[in-house]
Order: sequence, then C-alpha cells, then structure tokens
Amino acid sequence: MKIDIQRLQKQSGIIGTSEKIVEVLGMIAQVAPVDISVLITGESGTGKEVMARAIYKHSKRSNNPMVIVNCGAIPEGIIESELFGHKKGSFTGASEDRKGYFEQANKGTIFLDEIGEAPLSIQVKLLRVLQDKEFKRVGENKNIKIDVRFISATNQNLLELVKKKIFREDLYYRLNVIPVGLPPLRERKEDIPILAEGFLKRFTESNNRKIKGFTPEAMESLERFNWPGNVRELENAIERAVVLESSNVIQAKSLPESVTALFKTSESQIPKLSEEGIDLEEYIEKIEKELITTALNRTNGVLNKAASLLNLSFRSFRYRLEKYKIKNIRQELGS
Repeated sequence: MKIDIQRLQKQSGIIGTSEKIVEVLGMIAQVAPVDISVLITGESGTGKEVMARAIYKHSKRSNNPMVIVNCGAIPEGIIESELFGHKKGSFTGASEDRKGYFEQANKGTIFLDEIGEAPLSIQVKLLRVLQDKEFKRVGENKNIKIDVRFISATNQNLLELVKKKIFREDLYYRLNVIPVGLPPLRERKEDIPILAEGFLKRFTESNNRKIKGFTPEAMESLERFNWPGNVRELENAIERAVVLESSNVIQAKSLPESVTALFKTSESQIPKLSEEGIDLEEYIEKIEKELITTALNRTNGVLNKAASLLNLSFRSFRYRLEKYKIKNIRQELGS
C-alpha cells in the first residue's frame, strides 16, 4: 500500500515543511502498512500520540480498534487488571468479569504511551504478550490469544533505564523494532509560522472570532522563542492569544510574557551608536550574562534545559558560566 506524503500530512495533523518533518512523514509512509512494532521517542509535546494515530490510520488495521494506554497514569496496584482484565471475584471490588485493554484492542492496535513508566512487575507480562500473543486475566488460568500491533512512545532514554535496571532489555528490543524520533520544535523553527497559522485558524473557528493573522512583532516573538514545551506549548499560546486579542490580528501583547520577553529585551537594549563609539565586546558580554541568568531562572537552575533555551551545547553553556562567574541558582539555594 503506497501512501501519498502530502495527503498523509493533511490527514495526520503532523504539520510542517522542514526537512526533519518530511523525514518523519516518510517514515510513517514506510512503516504504517507493515505490521511491525514501532517505538516513538521525543520530548513532551512533540506530537507522539499524533504520530501513533497517523500510523494506525494508514495501517491495514485501521478498521479495527486503537486503544490508547498511558502507562504513567495507571497506579501499579491495578495496572495488570487494566491491561489484561480480571475474573469476577479475583480481588476485592471485582464484581464482574472485565476485559482489559489488550482484549479491547484485539485485531487492532494498542498504543502504550509513556512506556518507560511501566513498572518492572508488568514488563515481563508485556514481553510475553509480544512474544507469544497470549496472556491470562487476573484470577484466571486460561490463556487468551490475541492479535494486536504494538506502538509505544516515551520521552525518556530507555537505554539509560535499561542500564539502571529499571527497564527490561529484552522488552526494549522487542518494542524498538522500528525506532522513530520526533524532533523538538526548536530544531525545526521554520515550521513555526505554518503551525501558528494552523492553530489560529482552528481556534478562531472554534471561538467564533475573526482574526486574520499576526503582527510582525508577534510572529517574530514566536519564531525567536525556543518552546521547551514544543508544539503543545505553541498550541496553548495561540489559543490564549485568540481569547485575549481584541483586534483583528494577533499582537505580541496577547502572547505569554515568556514568549515575548526575548523580543522585548533585544529591541529595548539595542544601543544607539554615538559619535564616541561603543565597547562592542563589553556590550555583548552584558547581554550574554543577562540571557544566561534569565535562562537559569526560567529552568529553575537545570543546566541542560537552560543551555537548550539558548541553543548552546552543554559544554559551551558551562564555559560561559565559568567565564562570567555566574552562580547557578540551585547552588545559591544550597541544593
């Protein structure tokens, strides 16, 4: 089954024309028709569930159920019953037989979101389902055969969890047959205008507003911001702006202050070049210090996140901390 990538983009909700997003769409087109396990990785807010749904919609199982399970949201004490079901009377409160998520997904697709949060006690049972295509309900000895496709997702480094012995290595390799990584929004900033326009269209329609676009200042603020919350954060920012905007175009003042701060800082601090000239190096150092301090405050002193906000490598960021003798706020708090 051949998939048209342009059509796939319209149907999937994965918006963008950047090279990285085109690669993702190409990967979906390749793996969707093939009945194989897929592991989607990426930071929170990058669209892992959107991608899982796109794979499902373009698979040969699309006429059968897709069951979504958030492994991090189910308490460990009931996760086995939720996944595999239970027999009446098998535990207090089990007043009737119940089908679990796997039975509900039979002949279709199961999406295990936040798979890195699955407790070790359940991982061995997931491995058996992957290997043998069967399981037992809680309180029952009879094996139940199923036919499901596995799609999993995580924002964690599962190999690191394997090294720490909190994720099974054999399960990792069973899930990670086809790995697909979603890029953070800061690595595909050229997609921000088209994403923003798409969200604007959706929220103006749902809120019955007549807003035509963005002022240049508002769009520049969107493009300069690093979006630690990725596409989800951008979506929330546009929805907020649509609700707050009183004119027929989104202005910067309707965007969150965190988004416009960098634009305002750069605009207000550009000095006028006097006849006497300016000490350029001193001025640049001053700006660097202020931005580094702002990044540290915004990320509560988490160095790798602060470095990411400034699009710096961790090593370059540490070098600047030492160069300017900037104390980490965590050190100042004694933590």
